[in-house]
This record gives sequence, structure tokens and C-alpha cells, in this order.
Amino acid sequence: MTPAVFFDRDGTLIDDVGYLDRLDQVALYPWTADALRLLRRAGFALVVITNQSGVARGLFSEAFVADVHAHLAAELARGGASIDAWFHCPHHHSADDPAYRLDCDCRKPRPGLVTRAAASLGLDLARSVVVGDRWSDIGLARAVGAAGLLVETGAGAREARRPGDGLRADAVLPSLAEAASWILRERR
Repeated sequence: MTPAVFFDRDGTLIDDVGYLDRLDQVALYPWTADALRLLRRAGFALVVITNQSGVARGLFSEAFVADVHAHLAAELARGGASIDAWFHCPHHHSADDPAYRLDCDCRKPRPGLVTRAAASLGLDLARSVVVGDRWSDIGLARAVGAAGLLVETGAGAREARRPGDGLRADAVLPSLAEAASWILRERR
């Protein structure tokens, strides 16, 4: 079984613009492709796990989420990097649309998306890492038995100042670049 790095999307791989609803808002951080290439070379599977409640709120469609991921995949390919799989949760408990008004198992910090990814890709969660800019990402790491890294990009600097409800990150790091270094040093 392969270890994986599970990435939050907005604020971790790309700028967090709030509810991203146009492709021209997508902006990779300058270090993203380099970090992904290093982790791939070290043998990690690379998976994006993202809450996308904008679908439930009627701000954009699931087809648009797929378009964003295709756009990101093309941008990453230009930088010689790739993602193995993209998983998103479109639900929110307060959605107007009953199809998306769920108390689901896939909304971070719940483990549903990661357990699905692990089953479909043959991943070893005990040797894996979750990287994100919110305490919900660290909660997800704890829920699946993985290491959890909080990056200070996106909402991360603000989140780091107000620790999550009983949660502790394995490390708080300035960006995905430093997170990749931590993973290569601590998880090889």
C-alpha cells in the first residue's frame, strides 16, 4: 500500500478567493508544482480533498468544480506535476436544495472522502499526511490516523493563532514548500 499526501485545495495549493466561481480566479502558489513534483518523486500518491459548499449554496455547480480541477490539472502539468485523484464534498447542512442538505460523512473533518480515496487507490493512511490551511484539515488527519500539517497560507496564519478545539498539528509551516520538506524529512 502506498502512502499519500492529501491536500486541501483553496489556501493550500491555490489562492483562497472565497467562493471560487470563475476559472480566471484560479492562481497556483508559485511553489505548488515544485512541492508536488518532490513528493511524487519520493513515492507519495497525491490526492486533493476539498469541501465545496458553494455547490450546496447554489453558487456554482459540480460540473464547475470538475472544470476547476481540470484547469488546475492542466496548470500543474505545465509545471511537470500531477494529482492522482480529486475528491470534493458538495454538501452543507443548511443548503436550500435537499439533494445537498446532508449531514454527510464526506465534509471535512469527517473521513469519508479520504476513506474512499484510500479504498480506490490502495493507500496506507497510517503513513499518510494531510496538508491544509484550516483546523478542519487537521481534524481530518486525526480522524484517519494520518499526520496533519497546517500551512499558514490562505486562512492558515489566522487559524494558527486560534488553535482548533483540542486539535494540534504535527507542524505549523509557512507554506506547502516547507510542508513538502517536512514530509520528506519525517515520513520517508
